[in-house]
Amino acid sequence: MSDTTASLRRKIDSAGDLQSVVRTMKALAAASIGQYEESVRALSDYYRTVELGLCVCFREIEFEAVRPEQSVTNSGTAVGAIVFGSDQGLVGQFNEVVADYAIKTLAAQSGNLQVWAVGERVHSRLADAGLPLMGLFNVPNSVKAITPLVGRILVESEVIQFASLPVQTGATDEMSANRTQVAELHLFYNRPKSGAVYEPVSHRLLPLDENWRRRLAELDWPTGNLPEVIGGGITTLRALISEYLFVSLFRACAESLASENASRLAAMERADKNIDELLDNFHGVYHRLRQSGIDEELFDVISGYEALSKTKKPRRTE
Repeated sequence: MSDTTASLRRKIDSAGDLQSVVRTMKALAAASIGQYEESVRALSDYYRTVELGLCVCFREIEFEAVRPEQSVTNSGTAVGAIVFGSDQGLVGQFNEVVADYAIKTLAAQSGNLQVWAVGERVHSRLADAGLPLMGLFNVPNSVKAITPLVGRILVESEVIQFASLPVQTGATDEMSANRTQVAELHLFYNRPKSGAVYEPVSHRLLPLDENWRRRLAELDWPTGNLPEVIGGGITTLRALISEYLFVSLFRACAESLASENASRLAAMERADKNIDELLDNFHGVYHRLRQSGIDEELFDVISGYEALSKTKKPRRTE
């Protein structure tokens, strides 16, 4: 009996320690969600500024993006994809949802597929699906760590930078014959919705085609003052396109991290609830066993007392 209650006591203590860890992870996830959502809101204003800058450049200079029909005829054509997932577990179906969505979407793509994964968990799932993985990036653990990640993606994925550069009519690139051109580049990530709900989305980052240029060129200027491009049209345009790519990748990563922490928060809340139910069950069994042991001891005392009373009962004298 004592061994059973002692074992239950150890289980109760272990469950209590685990619940403390779970509640700490809940607090960290909740704090991280606000951090990443705030960064996305702050980035929206900068993204709008970059779009307005591109709008002015497109109005003042002639620009022709790398056309899809030109890339498709090239033997080095590639369709690139960057899939944002997680390095750590305890996030429910977070990686499965975005990986399955990316696999289903990319199955309809033609051309030389090239995939980069952000996060070991999603990388493993994409590898199991047989997708051609070109690289793996670690998931940042804070807002400050997103910028170095985006920089590594842009540096290591040289095809992205090459395909993003504007090409003037009649211009040539000496390195184009030796480098793979990306016909399209897609971003796949989970976007947060209300509460702990998120949904997988995709964003076509490249090509910077005529439809994209026309949409930006038609943006309304927010003031009555006429804008002016300083420093050379092409130079400024290239700088703004680099910022456009940076902001797009940064926002995708931040929204993915917000979704990851929302999923972790939901998972930790479920775990906390399950631990509460388990502790209630353990406490109930423990108290029943303890009460049963006390009752047995009382019965033994009473039985012993009654037996002792009978042995010491005085004999009747005649």
